[in-house]
Amino acid sequence: MGTAGKARRFPTMAQTLQIASLLLVAVAWALAFAHAAEYPGKMRLERNDYYVVQTIYYPGFTLGGASEPLAIAALAVLLAFVPFESADFWLVGLALVATVATQAIFWITTQPVNRVWVRELKLGKTGGRFFAPDARSVSGDWMKLRDRWEASHLARAALMSVALIALVVAVAL
Repeated sequence: MGTAGKARRFPTMAQTLQIASLLLVAVAWALAFAHAAEYPGKMRLERNDYYVVQTIYYPGFTLGGASEPLAIAALAVLLAFVPFESADFWLVGLALVATVATQAIFWITTQPVNRVWVRELKLGKTGGRFFAPDARSVSGDWMKLRDRWEASHLARAALMSVALIALVVAVAL
């Protein structure tokens, strides 16, 4: 075997961005899908049980949630490497738009309810700042808050599914 056969092949910048984007979108999808998969069971819970279950998400899902903004950044950079006239461009663009929409739903619909769920929890300094009540916090009947929170996660799971499928197809092309 000649020297060309022995040379290691390292991924290009575009391939590295594809891998990073896929991993980040997959983590974000997995977390969103986990919430959606719990939906039927959680809708059967009474108020006290529902509040107890809600507390299990913090801090794990908060740490994993960092995958969404990181995915947005990775997808935006990846998009710069994809030729505009290609199908890949539109698929990566679709993945980016779906991931941005997922973040928008989080900040507009989910996070204000999160701030209600954690009011009575003892959080660390960072968690306390992230979940601190503010003008965007909501109040009201726990069932309305539950329905809002759960519906937001179903929508987020659907959008992240679109993002993951679009990105997988783009990378596979």
